[in-house]
Amino acid sequence: MTEPRENPATPDSGQDDLPEQIRVRREKRDRLLAEGVQPYPMSVPRTHLLKDLRTRYDGQELEPDSKTGEQVAVAGRVIFLRNTGKLCFVRLREGDGTELQVMLSLADVGEEELARFKALVDIGDLLSVQGEVVTSRRGELSVQATGWQMAAKTLRPLPNEHKPLNEEARVRLRYVDLIVRAEAREMVRTKAAVLKSLRATFDGNDFIEVETPVLQLTNGGAAARPFSTHLNAFDQQMKLRIALELDLKRAMIGGVDRVFEIGRTFRNEGLDSTHAAEFSMIESYQAYGDYDSIAELTEELIRNAARAVGRSVVTARDGSQIDLDQPWRHATLFELVSEAVGETVDASTETARLTKIAEQHEVELQPGWNAGEIALEIYEKLVEHTLIQPTYVRDYPESVRPLAKPHREVPGLVEAWDLIINGVELGVGYSELNDPVIQRDRLVAQSLLAAAGDPEAMELDEDFLRAMEFGMPPAGGMGMGLDRLVMLFTGAGIRETILFPLLRPE
Repeated sequence: MTEPRENPATPDSGQDDLPEQIRVRREKRDRLLAEGVQPYPMSVPRTHLLKDLRTRYDGQELEPDSKTGEQVAVAGRVIFLRNTGKLCFVRLREGDGTELQVMLSLADVGEEELARFKALVDIGDLLSVQGEVVTSRRGELSVQATGWQMAAKTLRPLPNEHKPLNEEARVRLRYVDLIVRAEAREMVRTKAAVLKSLRATFDGNDFIEVETPVLQLTNGGAAARPFSTHLNAFDQQMKLRIALELDLKRAMIGGVDRVFEIGRTFRNEGLDSTHAAEFSMIESYQAYGDYDSIAELTEELIRNAARAVGRSVVTARDGSQIDLDQPWRHATLFELVSEAVGETVDASTETARLTKIAEQHEVELQPGWNAGEIALEIYEKLVEHTLIQPTYVRDYPESVRPLAKPHREVPGLVEAWDLIINGVELGVGYSELNDPVIQRDRLVAQSLLAAAGDPEAMELDEDFLRAMEFGMPPAGGMGMGLDRLVMLFTGAGIRETILFPLLRPE
């Protein structure tokens, strides 16, 4: 049945000024109440899931217009409705996307009940239907109804093919998007399957999952601008965490040798197709490992998750294919920068020369940047977006990775990598710095930058330094964005991978 639709996003200005379809549906709600029937009952009959009936009968090749003798009570949302003179056809859908036809006939429910059904039920309503499992004359598995109850009356019409949700409305009205678009429902299940796979891989490698605080006294573990709030009980300024790192390292110091967390982090920065203010991070630390061992774990995590959702080969932004089962490239940052600028640069290249190279390639720099920061900026502007196939970009300048361990062979560098796939940074990994004296020196330098007004510089965390002084084992650690991982598998933007992303108020 086709009916005129109002935009479900249209705000109400008062009951007397409601859109026509909403007013009509409220009148139907009122009629149910006048009949002594609850439009939102505490419970309704439901003996079988639609999925269970599909699983049982779809493979039996039942003859058209046949009866099974099985009496069931099913429930779902009305997504199709066609009323004829003596027969009503309804299609119900469960939350997992399974659909089943229901037929209400004059012979089975009577004239009065059939007329009542036609008058009260709309597309979008949640119904319970009782009856026999049959096949229609066309051979479609159905329930021949002998009774029905309203499970929840919907007061707003759903979008349809003539007036679909636009891209902004799909995000803002995600609950409606989930009702009308299979792709939105599939995204939820894909993300859940990825999470399940990640946890299984961690468990298979003897990692222990923990939870750490979201509220922090200082911002640390990443270079990012935090959100600030106030804890009234302590009369204390607090921050929402920008990373999971420091508390996980405290746990490792305490003896949780293989530890991980999947949790929400918050960064008060720009929003675009790959950045969100609130997002999910995966961080893990492996005592007695290094950035090579944690890279092996990261590959295992990603490949297992890809297989779990059937996406081991994905389409890249340039139209090429990324086969995640193929070997992944390892290259140093300075090797990649040298390739991009056409001359050799390394950890010993002076600031003046790097500045000149940046000018030649129209890379804008901030005053006062050191050689490491300039090299990183050149890489980010000229190289990162070109790395389509999985690439570990290794061995960063010490000044830009203050929590990583000094390189075992090259002075001035640290053992750190960024994993780039499809031109996007997916994760980072370190041989973790565990010398508390060097760590203090680096965090002091960071705190001076913060005091000078750098909103992304890390602050001095004395409790973390004290924990390190009790002895942190050598370790490999990694952090990876869960939402970006789902983006890789699905080709969607970050707002599509987050169920309810932060949006500007209407």
